[in-house]
Amino acid sequence: MAGSGEQFAHLPSGIDLCYETFGDPADPPVLLVMGLGGPMGWWDVAFCEQLVAHGLFVVRYDNRDTGRSTKLRQHRVSRIDLAKALVGLTTPPYTIGDLADDAFGLLDHLDVEAAHVVGVSMGGMIAQTMAVAHPERVRSLVSIMSTTGRRTVGYQNPKLLPALLSKAGHTRDEYVERSLRGTQMIASPDYPTDPEFARDRAYETYDRGWSASGVTRQVMAILTQPDRTADLARLDVPATVIHGTRDPLVHRSGGKATAAALRGSEHVEIEGMAHDLPSQLYDQIVEAIVRTVERAQHA
Repeated sequence: MAGSGEQFAHLPSGIDLCYETFGDPADPPVLLVMGLGGPMGWWDVAFCEQLVAHGLFVVRYDNRDTGRSTKLRQHRVSRIDLAKALVGLTTPPYTIGDLADDAFGLLDHLDVEAAHVVGVSMGGMIAQTMAVAHPERVRSLVSIMSTTGRRTVGYQNPKLLPALLSKAGHTRDEYVERSLRGTQMIASPDYPTDPEFARDRAYETYDRGWSASGVTRQVMAILTQPDRTADLARLDVPATVIHGTRDPLVHRSGGKATAAALRGSEHVEIEGMAHDLPSQLYDQIVEAIVRTVERAQHA
């Protein structure tokens, strides 16, 4: 099943978002929100097609500063800025709330009043923020390998920091090699990804407009996000929280805290899953999304 092909939504804010759809627009819409530095291609076509097979209309897109969407290169962020962000002493170029507004702008462009929202990692933070800001526009919420914004949960393994702060290189091949090393550090040990698939995806990520400065700006948004725990507790939305037991980038405590905050949510912990979406787990994750959609439809 082919997607719609890449299209662009020109938002009133001046941001252009690149997106693609799969399935029949008359079916219930599912918005897929990717994480830090990840273009929409990180939502594999096969994954999208499985959702379509369950009667859903799927939308995936590039967040700002990712892929073919708008890059805000005029806003430079230094390592000093990142350090200040950790202690609340600087203002980021944009916030997680701004990224949520982008997503709503895309839904407006598609004439979608409300959608089932699925987010991974930073995308989960965006999805949660969407539900908090405009719960009437979020039919259901699935937060995957994410956290609430509270600093004491969902933390990173300190061993990852040198790799996270290392330069990505100056050439296409240097980026790909660095990306593969980083991916291996957070990949699910029990569900290995085919090396050729990982390499092809890294090349595609670079070729579609990878931006080192864009990733840094997204990190700033993550570091300055608020603690959403109290706001999430006030929501009345069908929700599922999915997290791996071996996630080194967002500790499983982030998933536990999210599930505890969201009243009546389903909490799915996947043994051996780390901080990726292995194809071996597509069935399990898709089934969890579909269960959440069905709960919303029968609410």
